[in-house]
Amino acid sequence: MSNIAIFPGSFDPITIGHVDLIKRALPLYDKIIVAIGVNSQKKYLFSLEERLEWLRKVFADEPKVEVGHFSGLTAHYARQIGARYLLRGLRNASDFDYEKTISQLNNIVGEGIETIFLISQPAYSHISSTIVREIIIGGGDATPFVPEALRERFKST
Repeated sequence: MSNIAIFPGSFDPITIGHVDLIKRALPLYDKIIVAIGVNSQKKYLFSLEERLEWLRKVFADEPKVEVGHFSGLTAHYARQIGARYLLRGLRNASDFDYEKTISQLNNIVGEGIETIFLISQPAYSHISSTIVREIIIGGGDATPFVPEALRERFKST
C-alpha cells in the first residue's frame, strides 16, 4: 500500500505558505494529493478550473504531487483514493483548536485516517488565502504571497 497524503483546501488562491508545507512534507510520503474541496455553499473568488490550473502549474516539476478535487467529505475522498493521511498546516493556536476537532471527526468518519500537522514557518504564519483574497479584491499587490509561477497573474493594476 502506498503512503499517500491529501492536502485538502480551497486554494482560493494557493499561497507560498501552502507551497512551503507541501514541499516540507514531501519526504514523508510517496505521494501528496493537493485536493480542492468543492463546497456548494461557499462562494469562491476564483473558479475551480483556475485553481486546478494554478496547482498544476505550481507543482509541474514535482512528480510526487498530484492535483485533484472532490465534493463531499474529505475522509470519504481519502478512502476512495487510498490515502491514509491528511496533511494540515497550523499557523497559530486558533488554527490548532479548529483543526484538532476536524481531525478527530475525520479519524472517526474516515475509519482511522490520521491527520498530520506541520507548524507554519514563521515567515509564512501571517499568510492566509483569506487575507490574500482581500488584497486582490482591494487592488493591492498580492505577488509577495503567491508562488513564483503565479506572480504575473497577481500583480496589482
